[in-house]
Amino acid sequence: MNDPALGQKGRLTLDELRDLVGRGVIDTVIAAFTDHYGRLLGKRCDADLFVDEIAAHGTHACNYLLTTDMDMQPVPGYRFANWQQGYGDFHLAPDTSTLVRASWLEKTALVLCDVKDDAGQYVPLAPRTLLRRQIETARELGFVPHAASELEYYLFHHTYRQAAELDYRNLQPAGWYLEDYHILQGTRNEPFTAAVRRHLKASGVPVETSKGEWGLGQHEINVRYAEALQMADRHVIYKQCLKEVAEQLGQSVTFMAKFAADRAGSSCHVHFSLWRDEQNAFAGTTDLGPVKCSETFRWFLGGWIAHVPDVMVFYAPTVNSYKRYVDASWAPTRLAWSYDNRTAAFRVVGRGSGLRIECRIPGADCNPYLAFAAALASGLDGIRNRIEPPECFAGDMYAARHLPRVPVRLDEATDRFAASEFAAGAFGAEVVEHYAHFFRTELAAFAPAVTDWERRRYFEQI
Repeated sequence: MNDPALGQKGRLTLDELRDLVGRGVIDTVIAAFTDHYGRLLGKRCDADLFVDEIAAHGTHACNYLLTTDMDMQPVPGYRFANWQQGYGDFHLAPDTSTLVRASWLEKTALVLCDVKDDAGQYVPLAPRTLLRRQIETARELGFVPHAASELEYYLFHHTYRQAAELDYRNLQPAGWYLEDYHILQGTRNEPFTAAVRRHLKASGVPVETSKGEWGLGQHEINVRYAEALQMADRHVIYKQCLKEVAEQLGQSVTFMAKFAADRAGSSCHVHFSLWRDEQNAFAGTTDLGPVKCSETFRWFLGGWIAHVPDVMVFYAPTVNSYKRYVDASWAPTRLAWSYDNRTAAFRVVGRGSGLRIECRIPGADCNPYLAFAAALASGLDGIRNRIEPPECFAGDMYAARHLPRVPVRLDEATDRFAASEFAAGAFGAEVVEHYAHFFRTELAAFAPAVTDWERRRYFEQI
């Protein structure tokens, strides 16, 4: 990991934005927040109005946005907002520290918002609020959490409209052989990849590297780590930028956890470390297997591993998520940790000031605010309760049948989350009830679906 203070190109202060607006360089400001799925929702604001009024006082949006399904249909059964209450407004409060130029859009800036109620209080159900509260808990314990997410995606030579018209079948991937680390195949995709690297860097998301991955047309762009809230913000800007640039170039990308059964899944490996007085609090002299670490590291790791079943829904939020957990596919299937071992669910990497924990469980479909909040809540509980991690595993974890499995179904993970005393204590009973309903709605949407697998299996033979 590098210095998170580096690479701030593209970030704007309000005064800098005001100057750009005055000179006609910026005429539109997107004010947005993420829904439960991690999608950016919000408004495009006239830039003059934004700097004169909205930056200070915010804007409004319908509160049904935290109760809809993927198709934007209002879902009954939520306490937070429903037809009986009339679906009123909540407040979008711009966090002006997130202001960036959206360089891939003409004359446009982007700001991320917190969701607040009429009294100016954070709405506890909003994903960014969940992460904010875990960061506050970490600070109360004297820690500043730093994080990174590694997002993988598939690139296709069809537009999103064309993909929809083809019913997402027979799409042409941007590569025709496994291109993990291949420079030649990566070069063929540079018109897209180089464009998004430059746009991300020019939009406040500092890029480190890009590379091919272990799939046809699969890629990864790595961005620099940061404090946890800023890293989650970078993550959502990354996804938005890639989708919109793909649209502009007549292509499409998908962040599905498992696009096809015969291809590698797309992950979102999450890295965490805790810092105190500008020093990595994970560094130390205690021997934990092959790792020299602090007790803080030891207990954070123990808590993170122990609570995976309680918060799995925040790492794997869709029915599709669980299809990624296949042995020998680079996705984890066993709950254990190891040092620099890519078969492990928890891969410890680095030494000294670079020591950190990489959790390989989240898929590219995760909402980063929820995934980071789950990781932090788990690790901090480990510190408070001195939860010991299991022994360090060495070898092929896929072959270790005696180790507990990563949860493999959304329904089971949702039931565990809904009944979890840990989740209720960490996030509040209201949050658990709300998100359990959200995940059960996703399950109900899938239940009547007839899949290609069923047609292939039963059309003739049954």
